[in-house]
Amino acid sequence: MTRLNMNLKYRNIAISGGAAVGKGTLRAGLKPYLGPLGWKFRSGGDLLREFTKGNKIPKASLADAAWHKKLDGKTSELLEEGNLVVESWLAGYVARERTDTLRIFVFCSNDAIRIDRVVNRDHVDVETAKKIIFEREKDNFAEWRKIYGDHNFWDPKYFHLSLDTYSLNKKQTLSKILEALGYDTPLT
Repeated sequence: MTRLNMNLKYRNIAISGGAAVGKGTLRAGLKPYLGPLGWKFRSGGDLLREFTKGNKIPKASLADAAWHKKLDGKTSELLEEGNLVVESWLAGYVARERTDTLRIFVFCSNDAIRIDRVVNRDHVDVETAKKIIFEREKDNFAEWRKIYGDHNFWDPKYFHLSLDTYSLNKKQTLSKILEALGYDTPLT
């Protein structure tokens, strides 16, 4: 049974990483544990769609710098409210100076697994999946560097945890996150 009076070490969780690394799976996996404590759960894709009123912007280069900074400002506002799990490519970077936010970098060290995830999730062929992952990452990083400066947005210095979803299963990954958060009720 979940205890509702936990003294957690952080008020928020920011999950970052590229395409098909498991960010959304982790966000969803945290809901049964943190939802009963009043936490909210947001994805960068949802925020992006709300911010653009439903229009999809698949690449960072399709929006100008002011637009990106407004979106980051919205993410910062939500983090200020507290009790939030947010996952997006840049969530950890946006929250890098927040001491109240557990920042997690998620990656998959096996690109074949990432490609397979996109093939199955998006119902596309292998070549299209490769473009979705690798060209998008390259283009987004180039655009973010124009906007924010020459940073490695996934540098370990911005994160408390770096988790490989190839070598760790979902339960192991969730356990590491909840332990770092100070959540002391065993996983079910």
